[in-house]
Order: sequence, then structure tokens, then C-alpha cells
Amino acid sequence: MKRFSLVWIVLVGALLAPTAGFAQISCSREGLQRAVDLYIEAQTKGDTAGMPLAMGLGYMENVARADINNGLIKKPMKIDHHRSLIDTATCQTFTEAIVTNKAEPYVLGTRLRVNRDKIAEIEILWTTTGYWLFDADAYLKYSSAEKWDTIPANRRDTRDTLVAAASAYLDAFLEGKKDLVPWGYPCNRTEGGRGRTGDGSATDSCDPGVPSGVNISNRRFVVDETIGAVVAFCTFGAGNANGGSGAPDTHLFRVENGKLRYVHTLTHLLQANFGGGQGGAPRGGAGAAGAPRGGAGAPDGPARGTPPANQQ
Repeated sequence: MKRFSLVWIVLVGALLAPTAGFAQISCSREGLQRAVDLYIEAQTKGDTAGMPLAMGLGYMENVARADINNGLIKKPMKIDHHRSLIDTATCQTFTEAIVTNKAEPYVLGTRLRVNRDKIAEIEILWTTTGYWLFDADAYLKYSSAEKWDTIPANRRDTRDTLVAAASAYLDAFLEGKKDLVPWGYPCNRTEGGRGRTGDGSATDSCDPGVPSGVNISNRRFVVDETIGAVVAFCTFGAGNANGGSGAPDTHLFRVENGKLRYVHTLTHLLQANFGGGQGGAPRGGAGAAGAPRGGAGAPDGPARGTPPANQQ
């Protein structure tokens, strides 16, 4: 009888104990990092079975609702480099992931939202061959060489300061008031990979090429004060002909002492759809042939074209 009772207790304990992978998900920094780790594992395998997904999971790709069973997250990828923001205030994470596979390269911006011990939202903005200034090899080169380390507690900017710095940069696209942006020096901007401002000098600036007349709309922020980083999920313009394409976009910022240090942008916009179907580098784009070094779109013309016909 005693033996039976002991076996029963062991069996019940095994059934009730949560799996090791799921047990650590929470809104603490450690719990959110665990969610990121499980996402990286899932994206590598193309299998979400190891992720504790909420019953009513919201899954999106490029600002559109999608079926996770047919989603990009189900495509196995060898991730060559990634960095993540952990936002304990909103229980969210953001991961920049770079895949340099020659056959199918990608750069992803993935947002997770955790609700207690489950992942409630997965949102992926992806770019690949043929999209805005895309070059995964160049993106890896620049991103992996940058310093996004932990900032000492007594030198960290507040959440409000980080969001304000990002907002000032994005606001400048509409009215061109660049004097209100907290420019840091040096500052380097990477657009899609092929676009890059600066050459490694102490005077490098993220200022060149910022257009005007473009309304960066629908902003949602994920903030990590620990590494001085903030990302804005947004649309590049409100979608009118002269004010940007309205294409899904992320702008990722590193801020040091209240000043911009790095800016990364991903835009889900086919290169061929920029400027009325021109397939070459857009006029004024960072790294564009024949353009001023470091532009983010032509200041005197339409910005990033019209949305792709096959946008997901």
C-alpha cells in the first residue's frame, strides 16, 4: 500500500510539474529573456512546439494578421546574429535577427508580448532579397561590430528620454525640424544593410538624408533602458502619394547620454515599387548609387513609393 501511494505521488507530481521550457516565462527580465531564447530556438527549427503560446495567440507579419501555421516562423533558419530588447514595463521583447543564407537571406524584427506565463503575441517584420536596400551580409557586418552593451545603472537614460529621442527623429521626417533631434557623434545609421551612414570617424552623423513631408505613423514602442535601446514599429508615411508609402517599418535606436548613437531601419517594401517601379537604389537612400551618402529618401520628392502588391 505504501509503495502504491509513493508511486502515485511521483506520477501526480510529474503530471502537474510544468516543463522546464515553459516554467520560466514571465514578465521579469529573466522570464522575458527566456521567451526570446525559446523564440530563437523555434525560428531556428521552424517549429513552435517549444513555445508556451496562449490560447488566443495573436500572430502578425508586416502589420497584417497571419496564420501561424503558414507563417515565416515555421521556416527553419540559421540565425547568424541577433540582439534583443527586454521591456519589463510592457512585458514585451524585440529581437533583430540576421540570416545570411545565400539561398534565402532575411533580416527580421520580431516582437513578443508575454501575458503571465504565456506568449500572447508574435509580430514579425521581415525583409529579404528585393526589398528596401536589403543586404544581409552588410547588415551582419555592421550590426555585429556595434557596441550595444549594458549601460551602468547610474548612467542610464529613462524610458521617457529614450522614447523622446526616437520620437524626435521620426518627427523630423514630417516637418524637417532636425534641430530638435538629439544627434550624437559619432552616429551611424543602417538601412536594410546596403544603406549606411558614416565611415568610422568621430564626426559620423545620422543626420544626412533625412527627408521632410513624410508622416511616420502608427508608432508602437518597445524600450530597454538597460542597453539604452528603443524600437518603433511604424509605417513609413501615412500612405499618401507624396508622403511615403505607408509600408511596414521598424526603427531601432541606441541612445547614449540622451544622444543617438546607432539607428537601424527595416522596411517591408519591394525595391522595384519605389519611385514608380524603378528597380535600382532609390534616390537619396543611404548607400544609393549617385546619392548623397546616408540619405533616407529624397527630401524633394516622394519617399518610399507605393506598397508592394504582394505585401503580406
